[in-house]
Amino acid sequence: MIGDTLPAAVGGLPEGAPARPATQTAYPPVHSMPPSRSTAPLSTDQQKQLEDDLVAARSRYGANPDALSATGSTANAKAGGAQNP
Repeated sequence: MIGDTLPAAVGGLPEGAPARPATQTAYPPVHSMPPSRSTAPLSTDQQKQLEDDLVAARSRYGANPDALSATGSTANAKAGGAQNP
């Protein structure tokens, strides 16, 4: 590389910089496929049950706004807010 031979004063590598690796890290081959998953994806029934559970949890917290502020996910507008006189 050109930067390796330039002096540090004009943008080259500083003294004590580690040496470049002898071989560059190669990119994976274009057509290589990732290994198959060790677990099966969710079935339609399992996915529907999970969605229902998430909707139920969201409605539980939506019905009680104080529960959200206790977890720190929303700001409490009443507590500690400075007001203009």
